[in-house]
Amino acid sequence: MIADTYPFPIRMNASVLAFLSRLLRLSSCVALFGVSGWSAAADTAPYVFPSYRDGAAVKARCDRTLREIEAQARRIAAGRGPDGVLVEIDRLGQTVDDSMSPVFFLANVHPDKPVRDAAEACELRYQAFTSRLYQNPRIYRRLQALQPVDAIDRQMRADLLASFEDAGVGLPAAKRDRARALNDELGRLSQDFERRLREDKTRVAFTDSELDGVPASVWSTAPRDAQGRVLLGLDYPTYSPVVENARSPGARERMWRAFQARGGQANLKTLARLGEKRRSYARLFGVESYADFTLRRRMALNVGNVQAFLGEVKGELGEREERDLSELRAAKAAELKTAPDTTPLKRWDVGYYLERVKRERLALDQESFRRYFPPQASVDFVFALAGRLFGVGFEPVPQSLWHPDAKAYVVVDAASRTPLATLYLDLYPRADKYGHAAVWPLRGSSTWSGQLPTAALVTNFDRQGLTIDELETLLHEFGHALHVTLSHTRYAAQAGTAVKLDFVEAPSQMLEEWVYDAQVLALFQQVCASCEPVPADLLARAVQSRSFAKGLQFARQHLYANYDLALHDKDAPDPMALWARMESATPLGYEPGSLFPAGFSHVAGGYGAGYYAYLWSLAIAQDLRTAFAADPLDPAVGRRYRETVLANGGQAPPAELVARFLGRAPSNAAFFEWLER
Repeated sequence: MIADTYPFPIRMNASVLAFLSRLLRLSSCVALFGVSGWSAAADTAPYVFPSYRDGAAVKARCDRTLREIEAQARRIAAGRGPDGVLVEIDRLGQTVDDSMSPVFFLANVHPDKPVRDAAEACELRYQAFTSRLYQNPRIYRRLQALQPVDAIDRQMRADLLASFEDAGVGLPAAKRDRARALNDELGRLSQDFERRLREDKTRVAFTDSELDGVPASVWSTAPRDAQGRVLLGLDYPTYSPVVENARSPGARERMWRAFQARGGQANLKTLARLGEKRRSYARLFGVESYADFTLRRRMALNVGNVQAFLGEVKGELGEREERDLSELRAAKAAELKTAPDTTPLKRWDVGYYLERVKRERLALDQESFRRYFPPQASVDFVFALAGRLFGVGFEPVPQSLWHPDAKAYVVVDAASRTPLATLYLDLYPRADKYGHAAVWPLRGSSTWSGQLPTAALVTNFDRQGLTIDELETLLHEFGHALHVTLSHTRYAAQAGTAVKLDFVEAPSQMLEEWVYDAQVLALFQQVCASCEPVPADLLARAVQSRSFAKGLQFARQHLYANYDLALHDKDAPDPMALWARMESATPLGYEPGSLFPAGFSHVAGGYGAGYYAYLWSLAIAQDLRTAFAADPLDPAVGRRYRETVLANGGQAPPAELVARFLGRAPSNAAFFEWLER
């Protein structure tokens, strides 16, 4: 999740980072195709997360695994493996799943810096290996010569050939070397960008009086400086309550500006270099822009289709953003007893007055939900929801993990009690931890080898309880986790979230709506006898509030998507100058001194030229939801969704899976109708 001007969630998803690793940085699951109809006995034991004492242990594991997969790659290239090329490549990928994926994950969550640093170094070494692997002409020729036995092999062969070609296997030698060097440099730059945000130590000082209106649980136990001022960091459980509740405009402004400054000039320079390197990479292939280069492999196919879709979204929004801002300006004027026309609305005012209007008009306060949604009960609730809809259960298992807060669960089929997957949860904020909400796919499902999938879900929730917005975030990330853990694919590289980027958010966004259904929320009382039910009138007001300020929310999403496309246009513009120019054209304009692009992790990582995918996937998610319109807890529909969409991962094109599930061609009609509400 990234928060910027408006307090609307922009969820960052590590599944997308893994997807990018597969297709651009050529990382983690290289696994692919092989033998139709062959299923091995599944591994029935839960995955045991490897323990690393220190950075030296990480390096030793990295060294061993790199030697092993280098040898596997040589055997594949020479055609000396015991199986077909597809199984051999998949076996290599599963070696990576077992040894490398946990290491890459630890770079984002481990409390010890030496372990994180060693994990990042290992990831770069592995990336260099995959760059060489995907440029191996002998493996490429073996894949070209392969005759697929069915549609699954045909789809995956096409995807793998595309990955080899996008890595530069067909380029002249000099360009091939340049592509490999650029690819490795892009990985380093992305790491640098994210590390600066993850390890940011900024603290903003406030007097007690400046925090009037902010829940005491946010700041009462925080450290203080020599002057007795409260020192608050920029993690989301701290940042959001301050900018949404502090009555002091000066306090809100200082917090907002500190958040906007994360990453600083160093990240702006890194983002500029990323843009330049990405453009250079695309031009090696005769493509003018990075956006054109990447989109040709996605559902959207080209920039023109994305722009047309975004244009439709903008058309539906009409003047709603201006109307929403006028309402917030009127609320500020009423508080200050000034005329609305002469009352300036600043960016750090938006979240505060949005919450104020909700409280005054709807008697709705996000903080009031924390009493109803304790963190563990919230987890048990989403487990119960998955059990009702998809016929699965979650059984805790003791494991020694990277931090005491982390927990492990075995995912089982509710009817047969057959183990399906392992799921890790790490819910609470701490120093140097990944600061958003995300899911990491650690191992992919593979029926030919019997490998069961594994995922890790990471959030930064308040231990006192969740707001309804945060419960929605938990459902969103749980949707990604289900996509991974309920995958049942032939090959690991087809598993779970290994789908096209502009589909990957659909299963997660589809589940968000369930939070606002009284029938669904009643599951809370089944898993938590001591939990009070959310009063019907409070839930009704929460549902009503979702329509309020939709213009603000989606105008902002539209801006982010257009900025991302423009940033990856053929001209590779300066990131800060481009942002200032584009934001200046919005109703509130650009606030001098703010550095939003320096903290925009999406474009530095997995969403480069892909931020539009949130809106694109939301259109698909709304279409998928139509199947649950009659009963959001219908187990027959849920089972069909599990078996048709979730189980298939990337084995078939997304549009085909959606059509199979719905029994008709996909449509944007439900999305635009929802947008109008």
